Amino acid sequence: MTSKLISETLKQRVRRPSLFSKLTTVDDLINSGFFKDGMRMGWSGFTGVGYPKITPIALAEYVEKNNLQGKLRFDLYVGASTAAETENRWARNGMIARRYPYQVGKDIQKEINMNRTLFADKHLSEFPLDLVSGYYTLEKKGNVREKIDVVIVEATAITEEGNIIPGASVGATPEIVQSAANVIIEVNTFLPNFEGLHDITLSKFAPYKFPNLIQRVDDRVGTVWEPWLLALPDDKIVAIMESTRPDRTSDSDLQDDCSRAIANNILEFLEHEVNMGRLPKQLLPLQSGVGNIANAIIGGLADGPFTDVEVWTELSFASATSVAFSPIGFKRFYEMWDELKDRLVLRSQSVSNSPEIIRRLGVIAMNTPVELDIYAHANSTHVCGTKMLNGLGGSNDFLRNSKLSIMHTPSTRPTKKDPTGISCIVPMCSHIDSTEHDLDVIVTERGLADCRGKAPVERARLIIDNCVHPDYQPILRDYFDIAEKKCLAIGAAHQPQMLDKVFKMHLNVMSDENTMKIKSWD
Repeated sequence: MTSKLISETLKQRVRRPSLFSKLTTVDDLINSGFFKDGMRMGWSGFTGVGYPKITPIALAEYVEKNNLQGKLRFDLYVGASTAAETENRWARNGMIARRYPYQVGKDIQKEINMNRTLFADKHLSEFPLDLVSGYYTLEKKGNVREKIDVVIVEATAITEEGNIIPGASVGATPEIVQSAANVIIEVNTFLPNFEGLHDITLSKFAPYKFPNLIQRVDDRVGTVWEPWLLALPDDKIVAIMESTRPDRTSDSDLQDDCSRAIANNILEFLEHEVNMGRLPKQLLPLQSGVGNIANAIIGGLADGPFTDVEVWTELSFASATSVAFSPIGFKRFYEMWDELKDRLVLRSQSVSNSPEIIRRLGVIAMNTPVELDIYAHANSTHVCGTKMLNGLGGSNDFLRNSKLSIMHTPSTRPTKKDPTGISCIVPMCSHIDSTEHDLDVIVTERGLADCRGKAPVERARLIIDNCVHPDYQPILRDYFDIAEKKCLAIGAAHQPQMLDKVFKMHLNVMSDENTMKIKSWD
């Protein structure tokens, strides 16, 4: 260890001098031969924030420089998605043998859909404890506590006691470190010290689990640091290095007329629920997905009649497992750090996505699917039933346990040959992630279908009339009428379907015609 490895800022952030002996450079670490083909590797991070930035990029450069593409491969465990500069680059280099449980990026998706990277999708609330329980390492024999070979963690500080202070995300990092044989720490001095923003608990096994007694968004039940570092023997920490790289987030999706129309439909519905006495004026804690529709909803809330709105997710107070702003958003966030840091708490994803807490708080959940069907089932993961996109993520943690579950989508998406495009509402989803039992409200720019208390045939008529694009309304009405008539004839019309025709719209768009506008159901 040389003094040049310890900047003045790093001295202030690593407050435990005994750990200075662990300081090294990423090149020295790689050249030591520590990383081996076939390793199980964990990263910190969640939704493109708080991921390690030095070691993964240096490993990718090492592979490229030495023509090791496809020869140095890892099983990769991260709480959710990371960033294109790391994960997509690893995918292009054939460095990811397996990936769990959620990802974003064209290159990693290409590898998954070619089966060169094996991917296991999972509810984000369940992934951390499943990992600690050994569900992803079933071939390991005996009660092996160390299920992952190495984890790379980004921190913003290390305390005198040796506790790690994470940055803008927690995710599954506590459980990933809990399962690791070796730990590498990247202390990011570009970021402010996030000390005090976190509320972290460790996963415990049944029957020793206790309820997290959270009754308000700003309640705390854990600690502000990562307490598990105290239990690590010295030789478990392989290396500590300084990072000065920002999180590489993307710009926010721009709102358009469609997203604003969807947002307005939702806001009008929420205002109606307040007027009917089913929701308080400050609403209930909100959970929203990402994208231009979510941005339009949040913008509408800021301008709307609601006061003291709180957010519980993955605007008086916000609880999350990660805060992923655009680059401009992060700049403003850090400029307003002293004002905003006391209005945010960051938790483990096993808590932020906990079904029991979501239900207790009465969360209002809002998400966007790939497609919906006329009976209010949703496909959030697979295009035409086979092509994986990102994964389920935490959407079902919220939708199936929320006080009010809302699925919003454009009524159509354009194709090269059809400006109206494909219908986002079909007779039957080609893959189902969220069932009719979990979805309360369906919204498009055309209107809103309140499906609460409705039988399947009532839901179908409501969704077709209120939410389907006019170009597709006659097609879907014909389908429903024919299906109902045929199913009534055999006494099976509770949820009418024609199995020989139900995917005709999908098949047509996959053909040379490239449209769902079929001529008939014959």
